[in-house]
Amino acid sequence: MISSGTRQTSRWLLRISVAVGVVAGIHFAEKRLPATNARIESEAFVPSPQTAKLLSFGFDAVLSDLNWMRAIQIVGDEAGPAGQSHVLAALIDLVTTLDPWVGHPYRFAAVWINDDEGAVRKANVLIRRGIEHHPDDWRGYFYLAFNHFFYLNEQAEAARVLEPALALEGRPAYLTRLHARLYAQSGGLDAAAAFLSEMAQQASDDAEREKFSEALLEVETERRARFLDEARAEYVRRHQRDITAVEDLVSGGVLRALPPDPFGEGWQLGETAQIVSKHVRYRYGVKLDAGSRMILERFRERSRQN
Repeated sequence: MISSGTRQTSRWLLRISVAVGVVAGIHFAEKRLPATNARIESEAFVPSPQTAKLLSFGFDAVLSDLNWMRAIQIVGDEAGPAGQSHVLAALIDLVTTLDPWVGHPYRFAAVWINDDEGAVRKANVLIRRGIEHHPDDWRGYFYLAFNHFFYLNEQAEAARVLEPALALEGRPAYLTRLHARLYAQSGGLDAAAAFLSEMAQQASDDAEREKFSEALLEVETERRARFLDEARAEYVRRHQRDITAVEDLVSGGVLRALPPDPFGEGWQLGETAQIVSKHVRYRYGVKLDAGSRMILERFRERSRQN
């Protein structure tokens, strides 16, 4: 028979043990949190998720939050996050292993872990983890598709990973046409056209159906522009010079006639000397502005150096 005094003593000892565990867990985490503005020289200075999980004394969420603060400190440091992508990847890996149901750290990975190709591929692993734990959030699929398209030049893979987002509630309307453009940019005009045709049939109203119909015309315009590109290459082969106007393809004996522009306005050489519809004035696909092209060039240079 256990006396009430013995039970009270046991409860007291249990409370002491829990308190010691809490203090030890917090102390462990705090010892690994650098001072504000301190730089972490390498991802080797970040404990592995497996080791941290074993030594967290069950306080996984606390340790996750503390390392999340470390990642934020790097981005907010006066020196900035440049060159720190691999450290950030190690920290976010630690954060999301300890607490995989977090949300913002996955999107943080997509935005900040992009110094070079290796860093982007690490970010993609983290974004996929986020999708696994938040499958109904369209943003994870979008960020993953963006990395494949923009940094890795993998348009077909970008189209593939974006597709599940098209069935999710709350997705922005532009995702559907973006998905079709990614298909087209990877060479899959037939797939893009089939996809848009299906979406047009499923459209809920005439306005939405008209948008998909216009997108289908853009796909057909790109198809004919690519045919003209092939004719242009043949013209250069025959005449050892480039065309000065699209009509040269006819006068130079390569084509009997130009294919009709689906929008009915004809063809011209655009600002970048590409053959374009006078109505559309650009080639079908995902376009980059000057700022984006500059960012991409710096990324490629860092990737070559690493």
